[in-house]
Amino acid sequence: MRGFCMVLAVSWLGLWFTPDQQGQRLMSRGEFAEAAKRFEDPLRQGVAWYRAGEFEKATQAFSRVSSPESKFNLGNAWLMLGKYDQAIASYDEVLEKRPDWKAAQENRDLAAARAKLIHGIGGDLGDQREGADKVVFDQDKPPGGQETEVTGAQAMSDAAIQSIWLRQVQTNPADFLKAKFAYQQADGKAGDEK
Repeated sequence: MRGFCMVLAVSWLGLWFTPDQQGQRLMSRGEFAEAAKRFEDPLRQGVAWYRAGEFEKATQAFSRVSSPESKFNLGNAWLMLGKYDQAIASYDEVLEKRPDWKAAQENRDLAAARAKLIHGIGGDLGDQREGADKVVFDQDKPPGGQETEVTGAQAMSDAAIQSIWLRQVQTNPADFLKAKFAYQQADGKAGDEK
């Protein structure tokens, strides 16, 4: 019976709302992937896919529109996928039409810096696409390494180590937010125990 009511409700909504209106209602509830499936407008569909973390699908939707806004969003999606050359090309298209768009210039600069890191010596350590050219060991040092003592004043707390690690992790926005909230929750509990 519940399935019948759901089908009836969906059909009833279809009578009163356009697909884009249905998609907007789903967006406002945070149901981004479902909203993307409903939208007919490719720009709105791309935004929904982007917010759902489906960057590949977002690039497909944004590619169907030639406005500066869609090219900007396309660049953002390419940036999230780690395809920096495509992101730079998208931002260049935006800047040809709107040279004063500060966010597009800043994102282009970010994509260029990331591309330079990947193509540089040693590669981008954030996603381990390239490694060192060769590993060289110092033959003059005695074998076995050296002893290191850390005093209480030099030691870092677990929270400080987590904080450093979280700042260096490169991931998609959903994973980042999950990790950040987990860290904040753990940090809050640690503060309560003191």
